[in-house]
Amino acid sequence: MKRVKLWDKEFEISYPASEIKKDIETMAAAINTDLKSEEKPLFISVLNGSFIFTADFIRLIEFPCEISFVKLASYEGTQTSGTVNQLIGLTEDIENRTVVILEDIVDTGITLGKLVESLAAHKPKAIKIATLLYKPESYKGKLKIDYIGKSIPNEFIVGYGLDYDGLGRNLADIYTLV
Repeated sequence: MKRVKLWDKEFEISYPASEIKKDIETMAAAINTDLKSEEKPLFISVLNGSFIFTADFIRLIEFPCEISFVKLASYEGTQTSGTVNQLIGLTEDIENRTVVILEDIVDTGITLGKLVESLAAHKPKAIKIATLLYKPESYKGKLKIDYIGKSIPNEFIVGYGLDYDGLGRNLADIYTLV
């Protein structure tokens, strides 16, 4: 499908599944090299949007690791709300462990900043950030993004786990609002 309609909006394909797969493989290869000597790093996936990315990514990791999930929300419709609500928290002990945050998209950085602040209070050895998508024009944070699948324009997108008011997560490709 080159175009899809979700609710009242039209979206056009902008990032095909084949490119997504290649970018995830590249990110996983870099992390496999960088973290191979770390003892049992913990990957933390940010729900809901990251679940498909996380599933594809984690199967490419070649060393013993653990995975956990947190749920944070900052979007309403197609706009960021400017506030972050933590809905499900961390249950693992991360003190002196390397933690890798897996994000579907880094937009303004508000959600990411809140999560890193929360994790840092638990005294991890290191916090790394891996995101499939990055919007450099929107990013207002000061955190270093360690692994980026693809930089994209500041446009609203859906698919591959990302949604528009609940629809579109199931799309294999990523689509941009027309």
